[in-house]
Amino acid sequence: MSLIVQKFGGSSVRNIERIKAVAQRVCNAKDQGHQVVVVVSAMGDMTDDLIKMVHEITPDPTPRELDMLLSTGEQISISLLAIAIQSYGHTAVSLTGWQAGVQTENLHGKAKIKGIDVHRIQKELEADQIVIVAGFQGINEMGDITTLGRGGSDTSAVALAVALQADVCEIFTDVDGVYTADPRILPEARKMSVVSYGEMLEMASSGAVVLQPRAVEFAAQYRMPITVRSSFNDHPGTMVKEVSDMEREMYVSAVTHDCNVTKITVIGVPDRPGVAYTIFEALAKARINVDMIVQSTKAETVTDLLFTISSDDTRQAVHIIEGLIDELGAQGLHCDDSVAKVSVIGAGMVTNPGVAALMFKALSSAGINIQVISTSEIRISCLIDRARVQDAVRAIHSAFKLDQDPSELPPSPVDLL
Repeated sequence: MSLIVQKFGGSSVRNIERIKAVAQRVCNAKDQGHQVVVVVSAMGDMTDDLIKMVHEITPDPTPRELDMLLSTGEQISISLLAIAIQSYGHTAVSLTGWQAGVQTENLHGKAKIKGIDVHRIQKELEADQIVIVAGFQGINEMGDITTLGRGGSDTSAVALAVALQADVCEIFTDVDGVYTADPRILPEARKMSVVSYGEMLEMASSGAVVLQPRAVEFAAQYRMPITVRSSFNDHPGTMVKEVSDMEREMYVSAVTHDCNVTKITVIGVPDRPGVAYTIFEALAKARINVDMIVQSTKAETVTDLLFTISSDDTRQAVHIIEGLIDELGAQGLHCDDSVAKVSVIGAGMVTNPGVAALMFKALSSAGINIQVISTSEIRISCLIDRARVQDAVRAIHSAFKLDQDPSELPPSPVDLL
């Protein structure tokens, strides 16, 4: 008997009709002889709706009380799903994150999982129960409810799969799998049957919302295979796993985009040791991730420091940096939320020259200006005007011929220039 962990996101349980459909899918897995643990997100846009309610009271709620409120969304989902499963003749029990033994650090809003005590879940599985666990949440050493940040239910599911030594973690969403671009803006995007952990991590970090980056990191660390599938049909999905064959057929696997980006420029910073450290240490302590970083010298003793962050962190980041302006002797701060990031990802890039040139050619031909560039071994990202992001994705996807079968492509991106 195999053990599988299934995760269903907000779109999969957005109403009672969808909850019933999920319940039937879970029951089918149980009928096939599997032990099943299900991780569920809040219904539809409930988390956003709860945040809007808070902001009608105050724009700056205490993190503890915000976590207390937001955790209720998943509790509604798990209880409704358990009741639906029971109505189909199976036994099921719903557990909050803390009842399921999810232990986190003492941080609200973006807590990381420290460990999972799976005894309660194992006890319920031994009693032949289908176990429904609230994603996105846990409990800290003070006994307070914590949440794991946006997309945290993916992390909950993978962490539980690892702790329970499950055979696979199935992530059900509103798309059929992982595509070469977002199929909602590019219908000709092609679904990939397999993607490596490294490629998936870069894709998730660059705007592909199909999986949360921390979940992919967790899966890669413990070699937990993930299947990304649609909860709306039975089509085969995409397997995310370790890929041993590094001689890839495709030098670029996918194009991603991220519109949840803010560009921050600290203007007129003294060009001396320790300035960058002061800024980024303060941001790190607030758990604000920084992506692209560019430092440009304007004069012999002054420089501008530019970097990008998630737009969700803009308010907090601005508050932090404004508090450092006088200490640093900087001239000011500028924020720009009219930008977006487009990226190409592929494990074959490292051994194939010409990827950057072809990407830049595609953007140039479309009349799209590049503001900032950053790279890794398997990713190239460009910051552009947000209004042109769909044009950019379409141009790059076409340039690399990602809609074609990989076997039909030339051996090098240079041949496409």
